[in-house]
Amino acid sequence: MKVALLGLSHPHSGILLATLENLPAVTGVRLWDADASVVARPPVPASAKVTGISGDLDAVLDDAELAFAIVCVRHDQAAAVAHRVAAAGKPFIVEKPAGLTSGEIAGLRAACERAGVLASVLYTRRFHPCVVAARRLVQSGALGPLLSFETRFLTTQVKFRDPASWLFRRSQAGGGILLWLGCHCLDLLHHVTGDEIAEVGAFLATRSGEAIDVEDTAALILKFRSGAIGTFHAGYTLAYSGAGYVNTDGYDSYLGLNGLAGRIVWPDLKPRLFVESAPTGGNPPMREEGFAMPASSSYGGAGGEEFFRQFIAAVRNHGAPPTTLADAERTALIIEAAAESSATGRSVRIKPLTGPGQTAGSSPS
Repeated sequence: MKVALLGLSHPHSGILLATLENLPAVTGVRLWDADASVVARPPVPASAKVTGISGDLDAVLDDAELAFAIVCVRHDQAAAVAHRVAAAGKPFIVEKPAGLTSGEIAGLRAACERAGVLASVLYTRRFHPCVVAARRLVQSGALGPLLSFETRFLTTQVKFRDPASWLFRRSQAGGGILLWLGCHCLDLLHHVTGDEIAEVGAFLATRSGEAIDVEDTAALILKFRSGAIGTFHAGYTLAYSGAGYVNTDGYDSYLGLNGLAGRIVWPDLKPRLFVESAPTGGNPPMREEGFAMPASSSYGGAGGEEFFRQFIAAVRNHGAPPTTLADAERTALIIEAAAESSATGRSVRIKPLTGPGQTAGSSPS
């Protein structure tokens, strides 16, 4: 199938092109960017699958052989480009967060539902083997009712990440660490547990000393609809872990879920879980479980490839997509509630998503 990569100067454009190169189902890739200078000298790796590069989005979307598109542009441009893809009737995957606000994402979701267009947001961490296993354990009831949880995602400091980048400009990025990286963790809390965050208390801060106007650290207290409570800490905090966006040493990650009958801990990004649960199938109640993690140059590694395979299957009418725009909207609502809580000093309740194309909104407690 033929695919379009829309946007060539985003930090993930190159690795997304590498992902398409690694997928046998993808036989051709059309490239597009709105900037003529980028079209003239695209800052992405060479790929034998590229069939052309253009600055004319209509011409790309008019290609009858185009199976789907990947929207990978600046946050303030994402919803507008995705609307054009939806209007052309093409399925698409959009880079998170999919829009500057939950309202933008809700409008895009409504447009896709009206047009019958399949759309996913790029939350590839759902297919990490530890996430797959943790979700299976939690939703099987192995932990019993969830009591509490804690998670963190820390990475290299702003000074190592080009402080002049649009990622640190609120007008173009919409937010800071929570929108760019924290969104993955917030999505996983929903995905793994099958529960939803209903209330948020938060402190957001800008502490890097760089000339940026988005939060670079955040501490959240979260409450699920089930009543379980927990914390999330995110930040550009690491001083000695190197630089760059593709830097496996530049992360400190943790996820712990505590239930009445057991617990799960994913202590880092390595393919292992520490599990406590009732013994089954000869397993001891306290154990470490390891998982195969094939080497891959794709976005999100081998799990990212699985994300794309599931989306491709959905395009071919074989099963559901890996994520939906409702997932992006739900995460945006949590982040907006965190910003409101930090500004007002009050916790903020989040109403559940309602009907197709509609958004829930939040209210102070």
